[in-house]
Amino acid sequence: MSEHTNPGTRNPGRSSNGRLAGPGNSLIDRIPWWLAAALLLALIAIWTILNDKDYRVIFRSVGRGMVTTVWVSMIAFLLATALGLVLGLMRVNQRRLVRETASFYVEIVRGIPMLVILYYIAFVAAPGLVVVINFLSAPLQWTGIVHPVTVRQLDFTWRAILALMIGYSAFISEIIRAGIESIPRGQTEAALALGMSRWKALRHVVLPQAIRNVLPPMGNEFVAMVKDSALVSALGVQDITQLGKIYATSTFRFFETYNMVAFLYLILTISLSLMVRRLEQHLAAHKRHD
Repeated sequence: MSEHTNPGTRNPGRSSNGRLAGPGNSLIDRIPWWLAAALLLALIAIWTILNDKDYRVIFRSVGRGMVTTVWVSMIAFLLATALGLVLGLMRVNQRRLVRETASFYVEIVRGIPMLVILYYIAFVAAPGLVVVINFLSAPLQWTGIVHPVTVRQLDFTWRAILALMIGYSAFISEIIRAGIESIPRGQTEAALALGMSRWKALRHVVLPQAIRNVLPPMGNEFVAMVKDSALVSALGVQDITQLGKIYATSTFRFFETYNMVAFLYLILTISLSLMVRRLEQHLAAHKRHD
């Protein structure tokens, strides 16, 4: 006599996809292999730093640049986000002149390499800005209330921040524009039908939803900015790359030094990437519940 089993009853020893269920499988499935390999390399690197005198010295010398790297990236990203929001709103404006002005800025800036923008702001725009400031403050200079501004008074760190802000604002504006246009037009029309002005509909209905959609790509842009912040070393800003360059050229330990530089950047970028991925999962779960 053959046994009849209930088709709705699952084998307790197997998962729904046929794999053996066990306490270790869920953890293995949850951690990507690339992350496990990266964690293994991180443990090896930490062990090397703790047990190798040369690497400890390099870490103390180069690690000081992490503060500058993070600070420059955060300030530049906040400024770029503010400018990118303005440009993104201009790109969806109904007035053609406003749209075309923003489009001109975005297309020109996106077509110039970041390093060229950095040099241009540092060595062309900064002296020009000093000329403008001195021209506008000329009456006060005659009275002795203020003194003329010199180019050397403009710190290279702030020149680098300004360059990163200008370069990334163009990319961020496109993300914000895409986020705004991803919201169905019917929601704006419904808000207008309820008596809202177009600006109130944008601010209270469209932007809150658009911001939720653009948070993950904005996080990816911040990760990219952290990596591109290495370009500020070309201006002598004391970030991770610049301190590594100084140490390597003075000791000729290029292999060990740039291993350390790469390790520090990987700590920053992989940590931020995991945070962005977690944010994406949280927003996806929140959208499913909605």
